Amino acid sequence: MGSTVLTTLIIVFAVIVGGILLWGISNFGRGKDPKQSNRIMQYRIAAQFVAVLVVVGLVWLRSRGAN
Repeated sequence: MGSTVLTTLIIVFAVIVGGILLWGISNFGRGKDPKQSNRIMQYRIAAQFVAVLVVVGLVWLRSRGAN
């Protein structure tokens, strides 16, 4: 797996997490339901967790292939 694929995945995950973050901030700024804003931020945390797992997994697989 090339570094281009890894870089692309990192960018995709960053955009997803950033989009969720902006969605939550926008919802909070409009004074909507605080529970909904909290739920959106929980989605962001989950998306960050998945992103970290995928990136670390791909780096690990890549390092094993180099040996």
